[in-house]
Amino acid sequence: MTEIFDWLFAQYQDIPTYLVVLEIAGVVFGILSVIFSKMNNIWVYPTGLVSTFLYVYILQYYGLLGDMLINAYYFLMSIYGWYVWTRKVDGQHHTPITKTTKSEQKQTVLIFIATVLGITLLYESFDKWEAWYSYTDIFTTAIFFVGMWLMAKKKIENWIYWIIGDIISVPLYFYKGLMFSAVLYLVLTVIAFYGYFSWKKLLYKPVENLT
Repeated sequence: MTEIFDWLFAQYQDIPTYLVVLEIAGVVFGILSVIFSKMNNIWVYPTGLVSTFLYVYILQYYGLLGDMLINAYYFLMSIYGWYVWTRKVDGQHHTPITKTTKSEQKQTVLIFIATVLGITLLYESFDKWEAWYSYTDIFTTAIFFVGMWLMAKKKIENWIYWIIGDIISVPLYFYKGLMFSAVLYLVLTVIAFYGYFSWKKLLYKPVENLT
């Protein structure tokens, strides 16, 4: 067990202490955000805003442009999602959990393609093609962009995208030396599975209380 911890923390030897502290804080708030999302609780957005703000700074330092933009996008979509979740569809009920329509399914495809093209252009412009993880970064960015958009609109399919993206991100973050973040995505994968089945029970049911 000691050897495992030594290996994990050895990745942080040359990293400033304040960045490690910020990463841990981002992990904690990230986990809280997903837990609140699973509970269909509006606190998903305040906690998510803190986590994404921290990760924009951290990922810029590590040069993971795609993931940095994911978190910048999360930050903006969290503001939009906060509005959608609290909007009342009538005098008493808030926006319910629903499935995507055919029109929204087409929009998810367009968002995915546009994200892949946009991040590819960004990597090309800044000459950031470092290794295989650059291509993986682009792919996960597109998956998470769609997932966040669907979550903001309270579509149950958002969990499917989170699960796929989280599973891919675990080895990516381990490889890049962001150990705490790798563990975060491992935990998020498990929570996402529970989140899907939790939301399934609430599908199309009117929401009166978001806390």
